[in-house]
Amino acid sequence: MCGIAGLFSPAGVGPQTVERMVQRLVHRGPDAEGYWARGPYAAGMRRLSILDVEGGDQPLYDESGRIVLFYNGEIYNSPTLRGELEREGIRFRTHSDGEVICHLYRKHGRSVFEMLDGMFAVALWDDEKKTLFLARDFPGEKPLYFSCLNGGGIAFASEIPSLLACGEVSRELDRQSLWDYPTFLWVPEPATIYRDIRAVLPGEGLEVSGNGLKPFSFRERIPTPTLPFERDDEAVASVRQVVWEAVRSRLLSDVPVGAFLSGGLDSSIVCTIARRELAELHTFSVGFESVADPYHGYSDESELAAAYASKLGTQHTTVRVTGDDFRALLTRFVTAAGQPYAVSSGLGILAIARAAHEKGIKVLLSGDGADEAFGGYSWYPAIPQSFTARPAPGDTLRFLDRDGSIEQRIARVAAYSTQLRAWAWHYYASEEEKASLFHPDMKAESSLRWFSHMPFEEPLDYLRHDRAFYFPYEMLSKVDRMTMAFSVEGRAPFAAPAVQKFAGRLPWQQLIRDDQLKWVLRQAFAADLPQEIVARPKHGFNVPIDHWLQGEWNDLLQDTFSETAPLRRAGILSSRSRDYAMTLLNDPRKVPGHVLFTFVMLHLWMCSVEN
Repeated sequence: MCGIAGLFSPAGVGPQTVERMVQRLVHRGPDAEGYWARGPYAAGMRRLSILDVEGGDQPLYDESGRIVLFYNGEIYNSPTLRGELEREGIRFRTHSDGEVICHLYRKHGRSVFEMLDGMFAVALWDDEKKTLFLARDFPGEKPLYFSCLNGGGIAFASEIPSLLACGEVSRELDRQSLWDYPTFLWVPEPATIYRDIRAVLPGEGLEVSGNGLKPFSFRERIPTPTLPFERDDEAVASVRQVVWEAVRSRLLSDVPVGAFLSGGLDSSIVCTIARRELAELHTFSVGFESVADPYHGYSDESELAAAYASKLGTQHTTVRVTGDDFRALLTRFVTAAGQPYAVSSGLGILAIARAAHEKGIKVLLSGDGADEAFGGYSWYPAIPQSFTARPAPGDTLRFLDRDGSIEQRIARVAAYSTQLRAWAWHYYASEEEKASLFHPDMKAESSLRWFSHMPFEEPLDYLRHDRAFYFPYEMLSKVDRMTMAFSVEGRAPFAAPAVQKFAGRLPWQQLIRDDQLKWVLRQAFAADLPQEIVARPKHGFNVPIDHWLQGEWNDLLQDTFSETAPLRRAGILSSRSRDYAMTLLNDPRKVPGHVLFTFVMLHLWMCSVEN
């Protein structure tokens, strides 16, 4: 695990520039660093030592030394791949999992990326062909950004601030990204907040040479399931097997492993499997003031988590925090993402990552991905009803407003287009709200363009959207950025391509049955978990943003919308934005905390980049 950065330029590269870029990634790799430079290419890395602690420093090479690899991630099927290569006579220099990529490239070319089960962002240099290959894992767990340079060539890095450190990348903001951001709480990829910086998309890559830049796509070679299971018992048994193997494979480590444990179904499954496979497991949960949030009731789940940790026999830590503690983390939170980001649940991950770092734990397993794979969000049972409900004409209130019964909310959503429903189920600021908060010159193309490629012709289409869009760009991004902020590697077993592909084979009635979410996953692990965990309703981790913005964090809101704030000086906010924000905050029908928090975080981010 590490952070990588580099430059390819036909005019040649100064190693000092790459060193400057790499030093912005120390938090991703505090244990070691490495560099390589020759001709048009120079790159480097900062390493977090997890596998082959003593001998796995980068760059890594093939036997000839012509293939030079810097990479960020873990290749979980590397033991199998290594064994196959050794039987063919290949000699390895290290015990690093990443070295298999060098040798496989010599045999398979860029098809190597299809063979890797893991999370990775790769910079592979073929010194004979003078060609650079950048590639990102299929689920999208590891980040990789790039910018085309004015004089030709490309700069790349694991994080946006590292790219900016090269000194040749424009800092001009992307107005469309600013407009989209409050809808999602993040900027949808491949865009970033900067006009000239793009993300390599999951399962895609770039081939860079003196002839220019060629994008390419790849898919891992896990067979794609086709027909759904006809029998429930077959589906249940297969789910148990594929999830167990995904967790087991992601325990690959030469250092102690930890895990998030909330006491809910997903993290309890991960911790149960890990505990049976490992002699020792560290678990962590967050405990804080028991304040009700408008989505899930009371937020503190630490007692449930501690009770199950005791049953499992883990070394458990409850991280006690208050609203003031979370506020103190906001500076680290805003810089960890590298661009505006407002997924408030990331504050909990950040707090746990800090505690894990302090205890010397470098790996944390997460339960993220089970909800998207197996149907875990509370609004999923309402999706089929919205296809048949009688629409409520002329009612533009949001689905998540406080008003009305569930039937009335479904009727509101039924009046929307199928694409608009995708926003209503899952996302935040409306076009009308953004038009009242942003300066008129900021008005851009509707953010609903992000849903135009999906047909949404049946309920399962909404889950497919969440797996392909929401999961990588919110959930996986959150796990990576917030854990790496404290030099901890977050791993999400439910992101394993085998799990995601298997889930895509399941019909609605095996995902959600009689309004029970994740039916097949619950059945698969019913014998392994206490009944109270199996039967427990979904309870997401949401910090009470609405409560805090109305109370002890209200001054942050006032600062954000003040006339002298950076957002006003930059012409981003409208002159009436403050009044409108206060109206939203005080409207008893609304739940505007996340929308307003996006602007608070945008304000803090602007302050951080100005300093």
